[in-house]
Amino acid sequence: LENFVTMKKIILASSSPRRKQLLQILGLPFIVVSSNIEEKLDPKLFPREQVELLSRQKAEAVGKKFDDALIIAADTMVSYKGKLFGKPEDKEDAKKMLGQLSGTQHTIVTGFTILDTKTKKCVTKSTETKIWFRRITQQEIADFIKREKPFDKAGAYAIHELAAVFVRKIEGDYMGAVGLSIFQVAKVLKEFGIEVL
Repeated sequence: LENFVTMKKIILASSSPRRKQLLQILGLPFIVVSSNIEEKLDPKLFPREQVELLSRQKAEAVGKKFDDALIIAADTMVSYKGKLFGKPEDKEDAKKMLGQLSGTQHTIVTGFTILDTKTKKCVTKSTETKIWFRRITQQEIADFIKREKPFDKAGAYAIHELAAVFVRKIEGDYMGAVGLSIFQVAKVLKEFGIEVL
């Protein structure tokens, strides 16, 4: 445990309960500080570039508040036929998103950034996870939205919750699809001198 004493303060720049749970898997002490930046999409960027950019902006926004800390920030979106799905604005928007994703193979892209506010070292990575949805009826979509209220979730669903009943197949980084690639984060933390195991 002497490792933790000398270790830099770790800040998770996200108010997402999913990311908090995922980061807890690593057993490192951290505190949560939400970035509250406005998530503006740039239509010129590819999906992975978009989530990487937003994760970097979140890390930098929170990083301004700390002199000597490691900031971990992330952003997740759903991509289908070149279109990006962020969080739905309302019930109608959520309905539309799920209707478009019904019966498709789409991709969940998650970008994350780790920033050392003292040395200014900054590493950004992203993962892609392919998801196959079965066909979903309009009634199922309406019932799902009523029960789940998925307004804080990219693409209007979370793969590890009730939407699992729609998921026929998944290929790639499951944790990345939930919101933070623990595999990648552990690898990058090593570059910052933090060993998870």
